[in-house]
Amino acid sequence: MKIRGIIFDLDGTLLNTLGDLTAAVNHAIAGRGRLDETAVRRLVGNGVPKLISRVLNVLDGRAADDAARPDGFDACLKSFTEFYDVHNADLTAPYAGVTEMLADVKSRGLRSAIVTNKYDGAAQTLKARFFESVDVAVGASPDILPKPAPDGTLKAIKTLGLKLYECVYVGDGETDVATAKNCGIPVVAVTWGFRDKSELVPLKPDFIIDSPAELVKTLETAGMI
Repeated sequence: MKIRGIIFDLDGTLLNTLGDLTAAVNHAIAGRGRLDETAVRRLVGNGVPKLISRVLNVLDGRAADDAARPDGFDACLKSFTEFYDVHNADLTAPYAGVTEMLADVKSRGLRSAIVTNKYDGAAQTLKARFFESVDVAVGASPDILPKPAPDGTLKAIKTLGLKLYECVYVGDGETDVATAKNCGIPVVAVTWGFRDKSELVPLKPDFIIDSPAELVKTLETAGMI
């Protein structure tokens, strides 16, 4: 079946945001500790509140996803957000080949959307700065459950004027694969982001690609475009 639209994750898929996320984390936890990019990379993928919760749990010696609300959570979340709103593009840039990939997608007449667990204000700012060719961005907000819930993806597809069966999802991690499966649409997992290929294979995405240049070729070979 031919598709008419592609839904993209943002962090780890289109943009390498790790440097700015790490800087914002370390600003928020100043005086409590410090994490490097490798540590932060393991904790991202489920939105800023979950990131802050995981960071504080790790600093306090608990499991990252411990259910207890960490001490200082609200203050750290506020500090992170205020810093990130100002510094979300200091180090952030598209991965090599992403700009060309999006141009190729557009040249085929395909619609595109960004769906991210990043809060909506930052999502809109980064879309406007880097990805004007993308038709719509949907970030986290009070009326949209975060991925892997299908809410954001369903909203994006509706905004594009498309049907679920006309779309494919592209992302870099377990949250993205689960989101696509919860929507009932095919998913392409990318290996250049925040998760290694060895972590993606067991998730059983429909396709795995190692470079942005492979996306359109993979979908063409599958008879989807």
